[in-house]
Order: sequence, then C-alpha cells, then structure tokens
Amino acid sequence: MNTNTLITPSQLRERLGNRAAKTLLVDCSFELSDPAAGRRAYDAGHLPGAVYVHLEDVLSAAKTGRNGRHPLPERARFADAMTALGADDDTLIVGYDNACAMYAARLWWMLRWAGHGAAAVLDGGIAAWRAEDGAIAVAAPAARPRGSFRLRESLVPTADYATVKANLDGGARLVLDARAPDRFRGENETLDPVGGHIPGARNRLFRDNLAADGRFKPAAQLRAEFEQLLDGRPADAVISQCGSGVTACHNLLAMEVAGLRGAALYSGSWSEWCAQPGAPIATGDPL
Repeated sequence: MNTNTLITPSQLRERLGNRAAKTLLVDCSFELSDPAAGRRAYDAGHLPGAVYVHLEDVLSAAKTGRNGRHPLPERARFADAMTALGADDDTLIVGYDNACAMYAARLWWMLRWAGHGAAAVLDGGIAAWRAEDGAIAVAAPAARPRGSFRLRESLVPTADYATVKANLDGGARLVLDARAPDRFRGENETLDPVGGHIPGARNRLFRDNLAADGRFKPAAQLRAEFEQLLDGRPADAVISQCGSGVTACHNLLAMEVAGLRGAALYSGSWSEWCAQPGAPIATGDPL
C-alpha cells in the first residue's frame, strides 16, 4: 500500500481495520468564500474518528497584507498542532476534504514540509468514501493523548518571492500556476486586488489532475500531461504556485503521483506577488 501520496477508500478501510496500524484521519474541508463552511460540513458528517483542521487556523499563519492570503505558519507551530491531535512520528496521517482534495493536498504538503513522510490524501475525498458505502459519523471523536510528532528535515523544497523574481531573468525554472485560466489571464479576479500572472508562468488548473469521478487521473496520464508542460525540464526545475499556496499543493501532489519529484512550492503565490511594490505582472495567455 502506497502511504505517501494517495490512498483509496478500500485501502483506508483495510488499514483502519488493523488496530496495530497508527492512523490519524484529518478532515480539511473548507470554502474560500465562507471560512466557517468546512466546520459545518464536518459537523454534519465525517469519517469516523476524523478530526477537523481549519485552513486558516492550523494550515496558515497570520496575514500582514504583504505575505499572501494563506502564508505558511512556523514549522514548529504546525508540528505542535499535529502533536496536539495525537500524531506520532510513525502515524500515517490521511487528509481528505469535500473539495476535490484542494485543502487535503495542502495538509499533505505541509506534513512533508515538516519532515513527515507518512502522509496521504484520500483519493476522491468524502464523496468517494460515501460512494463506497463508508460509514459516516456526526459526533467528534474523543481527544487523543498528545503525540510525539517531531520536526525533521524537510522533504520538500520551497521558493520565496526573491527566488521567483530572480528567475524572471532567464527563466531557468518553470513557474506553474494552478489557478483557473480566466484568473491566470487577469480576468474575473475576485479573490485578489490585482489580476494577472507572474511573467513567464504557465497555467495548469489543479482540477485538470482529476478524472470525471473526482479521483486523480492514473499516474501515467498525469506524467504525460505534466511532461508536456515541462517541455524537457526536470521536475526539480518547477516552482508551483496558485492564488495563495493552497491549490499549488494539488499540482505538487499530482506530480508526486506521476513520479515527477522535486518541484518547489512558492507559498506566497499570486496573493503575495501582486502585493509587492513594483512586482511585474503579465495578463492574457503566455506567448
């Protein structure tokens, strides 16, 4: 069983049946337009034993107006949050949500950022679990004792604003934007004060990683699609970004599924980029 990218409902059910296998289920459901909606969805029904983690409370830090809409918290703060949920160093942490893995992928990436490789996303989320007649609970689980989750060497690279700006000269690295094509072009922007994209970036809508049933496409198909975008570049020459560093993690997860490893996350993403004085902005489709 692969326990560092995706896990299917049947695989998860099998694992949960093994009392010796340490597993922590984390519901990451969220809505950008209604930050309280994820918790309401969790309260209405979640996987048995799952805890709820809020994007803005646990998976993000405070905003300053210049650091993007969902800046990363301190690694130590995130590790403490996982410890408080009862995670140990050998716990498999499985994230899921009700939004095509938008937010579960952020948890997955952050766990790897904290050095925890035993992290997976439930493929298809709660919808796939329900479709396979998985049990649903309403009551929150009893609190676990604090775990022993420790920060370790990060398993993933990052890129900051200075790195991305320096890359404009020569463009040795490919900036891959996970937002919808209209927002990438600078049209219909509703989340950030400025529309457009980082000059030289290419667009890969995160939802293109999914099949019609909401589950990730097969690894070979994902690899072929990403390699077409990379145009001969190695995966470690990619910088993944989106609006605020959330759906960029979806592309990073898809690349990992495809065996394309080493891409970096620009966590500030467009919301940080467009807030910097003098940051160059492009609109329309790339040449």
